[in-house]
This record gives sequence, C-alpha cells and structure tokens, in this order.
Amino acid sequence: MKTTILLIEDNELIRENTAELLELAGYTVLTAENGKIGVEQALATRPDLVVCDIMMPVLDGYGVLQIFTQNPQLSGVPFIFLTAKTERTDLRRGMELGADDYLTKPFDEAELLSAITGRLNRFRHLKAEYDLQAPNGLSEFLDDARAVGNLQSLSADRKVHSIRKKQDIYLEGDEPTRVYFVKAGRVKTLKATAGGKELITGLYGPGEFFGYLPLLEQTPHSDSAVALDDSELVYIPRDDFSQLLRNPAVGHQFIRLLAGRVTEREEQLLGMAYNSIRRRVADTLLRMHEQAATAPDAAIYLSRDDMAALVGTAPESLIRTLSEFKNDGLIELTPKNIRVLQPDKLRRAHW
Repeated sequence: MKTTILLIEDNELIRENTAELLELAGYTVLTAENGKIGVEQALATRPDLVVCDIMMPVLDGYGVLQIFTQNPQLSGVPFIFLTAKTERTDLRRGMELGADDYLTKPFDEAELLSAITGRLNRFRHLKAEYDLQAPNGLSEFLDDARAVGNLQSLSADRKVHSIRKKQDIYLEGDEPTRVYFVKAGRVKTLKATAGGKELITGLYGPGEFFGYLPLLEQTPHSDSAVALDDSELVYIPRDDFSQLLRNPAVGHQFIRLLAGRVTEREEQLLGMAYNSIRRRVADTLLRMHEQAATAPDAAIYLSRDDMAALVGTAPESLIRTLSEFKNDGLIELTPKNIRVLQPDKLRRAHW
C-alpha cells in the first residue's frame, strides 16, 4: 500500500510542482490550497504525513497543526512545515506546537524527500494485524519490518518456489536452513512410528509458516514435510528469521504470526493422547472445515489415509467413525471429499 502525503500549499505553482515530485517518488498525494480544505481532506482520508505551508488564507499552518494535535483522529501524523519565513521566532513557534520538521523555501528536491523519508521511518509502526492469506500479505509485513526495524540486510528476495504434489520439502534429520511460508496449496509434516506407520504432525495451508521450530531449538528437523497438493512456497532464510525474532521493534509481532501454529500443534498432540477416536475425528473435521471455509465448495479434500494419520488412528477406525457421523446427518461423504453439514451439532456430538 502506497504512503499517502497531504500537501497544503496556497501557491498553485509550488503546490503542483511539489505534488508532481512526490508522485514521481512513489507517494500518493492529496493537495489542498488552504488549511481549512486540508483539514477536511485529512478527516476524509487520514494521511501518513503532512507537508504544510504556514502563511495561508482561511486557516494558516499553525491552525492546521493545532487541529491535528487536538483531534484524536489526526493526532500522531508526522507534520512538516514548508514556508518562506525563516525568522527564529517562527521556527520556534512551529516546533512548540509539535511540528516534526521545518523546511524553508526555496528547497531542493533531495532536501524535501530526505525530510519525508526520515519522518516516515521514525513514526512508522507495524500494523496491528496482517492478513497473510492476502496475495501480498507476507511481503507487506516484511517490507514494514525492514523499515520499522531498520533491517536493511533483510533479504529482498521473495521468490515463489513451485513444489509438486507429493514432493519432499525436507526430511527428518535434515539440518534446518530456512522457514517456509505457504502461499498456495497444502503441506503436511509427518513422522514414522516405530511400527512403520505414518503420523501427521501438522497440516499447513495458505498464510501459514512451518519448519521453524528446529531453528529455534537449534536441532535437526524432527519430522518430514511433503506437499499434499501442487503448492507455492516462499523461503525465509535462517539469518532473516533470526533478525526478525531478535529485533525489538518487530520481533513481538513476528512471534504472534508464528504462535498460533505452536498452540494448535500442542492441542492436537494432547488430544491424540487423551481424547477418544470419535472426538479426535470430530476435532479434525471441524478444524479442516474452518480452513476450507474460504474455498468455493467449502469441502475437505484429504485422503482417508492422510486423515487417519492426522487423527492418529487406523484408516479402518476413521472410516467407521466417519460413517457414524454421516448416518447422523452431520457430514456428507464422497470418494473425493468430505463436507461438514452441521458444525455446531458435530461439535456437541463428540463429547
């Protein structure tokens, strides 16, 4: 998303030239010819930064800054004064009111762009939430993390790697070198039991990370990862992962993006240890139903063998339990998929 700058300047020529410069630099620019119109523009679309002249008709720059400071909707927006007045008293008054910078006319292009970049980097914060399932969700977070945390060495390579269905991504015992992000498709992680059976330890879809616990523990991978579908993955190198975690400005947010999977995995393992087969199957169906809710048909596409391995039971036990749920009218079964018909009743049925 582009940064929005509000330019308030009564001189038409300066306003148009400055707006053109900022647009060429990649900013979205809103313009106003006086302070009153500028405030109205800001209330309609909150800018990321304001460049404002001081001497203007209707409402001058000092008045605009006072409104920004006192209005909860506008407070905190970085504010740069742009004026021909150079007297020390004018500069002090602007700074006392809360201006973040002060440029005098005439100014050169580099001076203006440098001031804007400095103010934006200083006041920029990570968003409260990032939609990692959105097409550019991961890139948006990483771009913000680079700016907020001053992580200039963070890799700019966001190459998407295509992985074929059933292709191995890493194997148990491999040395971890990166974190994986699912952009499209699905990936399962699995372990082989002493008896040679497959136990699925995790199922990951678009917007989710996997393969990071060995990096935290500094141990080899304790399971393997295989593509369930034709998938697209983004790799985050070990060094970038460490930088994101250790940086005080972005680490907490990055941990939040990862933590949901840790909690889910713990709950899954506890459920496999203590819950009945009926409850484990229902929990798995409900979890996968939520993940499939955004799909056009909202159906669960997973082989019976894979679902049995995910539940931690034999395929025969899984099929028997699914048949019971079908007979109760809770799910619909076809050879290719499963559709949950009554999630609320299914949630109550397995207790």
